[in-house]
Amino acid sequence: MTDSTTSRNKTRDKILRVVIPLAFWLGVWQLGAVLMDWRTEGYGSLLLPGPLEVAGRLLALVREPAFWQAAGMSLGRIFAGFALGAAIGTAAAVATAAFAPADWVLTPAVKVVRAIPVVSFIVLVLLWAPITGMVPAIVSALMVLPVLWGNVGKGIAQTDPKLLELAKAYRFGKGKTVGLIYVPSVLPYFASGCATALGLAWKAGVAAEVLCLPKLAIGTRLYRAKITMETPDLFAWTVTVVALSFVLERAMGTLFRRLGGEKT
Repeated sequence: MTDSTTSRNKTRDKILRVVIPLAFWLGVWQLGAVLMDWRTEGYGSLLLPGPLEVAGRLLALVREPAFWQAAGMSLGRIFAGFALGAAIGTAAAVATAAFAPADWVLTPAVKVVRAIPVVSFIVLVLLWAPITGMVPAIVSALMVLPVLWGNVGKGIAQTDPKLLELAKAYRFGKGKTVGLIYVPSVLPYFASGCATALGLAWKAGVAAEVLCLPKLAIGTRLYRAKITMETPDLFAWTVTVVALSFVLERAMGTLFRRLGGEKT
């Protein structure tokens, strides 16, 4: 078998792995919509609109400038929170690994943050935040912080001791040791933590928007669709949330593969 044939087969398999599950679940969704419409005597779209109806509403929404404004503002808030949480979580992991007193103080605090439910964070931040629009960013940061703290801390702990001994033998400075040994060791753990934390930040941020209702936000549009019983709009915005989540995860994966020198 030639290399070109193998490449074509791999491409075909990748396409089929996407198309077949997608077609199956869209079929299940359509069947459920038909059954719901039959049981409710024509009012099924209030409870479960079909995929074609949702796709129609989504196409109508994307033609509106307000759609892109809401999506852009949500992305900005949540990604800002993600970046803040990643920075604080990484710094906390480095501090707890390097200094025993920092470990005593920070480790219990991070574990408490990890244990508190998202809804509790949203309500508390909503009470304390001076600007309502800050709530999704702060909540997203709090979701990201413990994930990055755990992953980066594990990466530091798993650094090869033989490499550290070699660095000591060659009298590497602290900066050189960090750049040549710790960073390559920690980077895969950091990338894995970011991939996990990004999904958590996105879901928590949208949930925070539903409760705090910023002027331009996906969560606000979800809430309005719910209270006005515009179920196709509710599903369309939910599809948007899922699609943006996939795009963000894909972009993050591509970024870290390039940083690691791998082919995309």
